[in-house]
Amino acid sequence: MSIDDVTQISLGKYKVGITGLKGAIEEVKSLRGRPDDEIAQALFDRLKPQNYIPASAREEYQRAFVREYKKALGERIEEEQPGPVIKILGPGCPNCHRLEQLVLAVLSEMHLAAEVEHVRNLGQIAAHGVFGTPALIINNQVKIMGKVPTREELKKWLAEL
Repeated sequence: MSIDDVTQISLGKYKVGITGLKGAIEEVKSLRGRPDDEIAQALFDRLKPQNYIPASAREEYQRAFVREYKKALGERIEEEQPGPVIKILGPGCPNCHRLEQLVLAVLSEMHLAAEVEHVRNLGQIAAHGVFGTPALIINNQVKIMGKVPTREELKKWLAEL
C-alpha cells in the first residue's frame, strides 16, 4: 500500500483517510445508474476489510463513499456545507464562560449549527494573535477582544454568515 492509495473524505466536520477508495470506485463503476444504497453497500464491502469503520458511523461512511463515487464519475453532487467555526479564547474566567454561554444561546435562537471550541491554553490563545481575553473568533476572524459582546453585536456577526 502506498500513500497515493489513501483518499481523504469528509465525514461531517472531520476528515478521514480511506485506503483503496480509488480502486474500489473503479471496481464498481459498472453499477452506474443503480440505487445509491446498492452502490454504498458495494463500496463498503470492498473498503471495510482494509479500513477501520466504526459500526456507529457506517451510514455516514456509506454516504461519503457514494459522494466520492459520484465525483469520480463526474456526476453533480451536493456537498455538505460546513457551518461556521467559532472559537472562544480565554483561560476560563467568568467572562469567558459568559461569552461561551452567550454564543451557544444565540446560535440556538438563530437556529444555526456551528463548530464551537473554547480554547483555554494560553499558548494557543497567543498563537491566534490575541492578547486580551475573552476573545471571539468567527471563521478565523477576530471579532472582539478583551470583553463580551452584546447579544445584538453577536447576532449581527452571525447573520453576516
